[in-house]
Amino acid sequence: MMALSIIKLIMMPIRFFLVALFLLCISSVGFCQSYMTKNGFIGFYSKTPLEDIRGENNQVYSVLDATNHRIAFAVLLKGFLFTKELMQEHFNENYVESDKYPKATFSGSCSGDMDLTKDGIYQVVIKGDLNLHGVTKPIETTAQLEVKNTHIKGSSTFKLKPEDFNITIPAIVREKIASEMNVKVQIDWVRSN
Repeated sequence: MMALSIIKLIMMPIRFFLVALFLLCISSVGFCQSYMTKNGFIGFYSKTPLEDIRGENNQVYSVLDATNHRIAFAVLLKGFLFTKELMQEHFNENYVESDKYPKATFSGSCSGDMDLTKDGIYQVVIKGDLNLHGVTKPIETTAQLEVKNTHIKGSSTFKLKPEDFNITIPAIVREKIASEMNVKVQIDWVRSN
């Protein structure tokens, strides 16, 4: 029974990734030039006078359609690693409730003056919907995309508030956790076709 649950948990992001790739490709007019990765990086950081918190995940699934500039991410929340084991336990059990809400997803697009078929560095705006802890919110942030040969590297930083996603921070630890988390994203997509 436990093995079946683990297999289902592992398969969820893979199914999401394949469905997202399929939808991105069929929604394109003409040739779909997709880039993907399964080892992108997302980190979040909280700094207060009482404690610094760092959660990082190097197992981020992502696909980018360079033709229509659509982008999708999926990340298993249990994949975030912390400097202290107790932080990781609290994150999964008390805050994001990763057994109930195992993953976070983002689906959106990038816009700006860019030609993702040509090598170069482009400053873009990313807009879309982030689903975390069962709550979907619109997100807009800036990012840098660097196109080089068969890779597109993306990086962005932005802020998120836990309460925007119905994540409750108990009063006893409220002073140890910043009201806004700094989020850092680094992706190296590789052309898939």
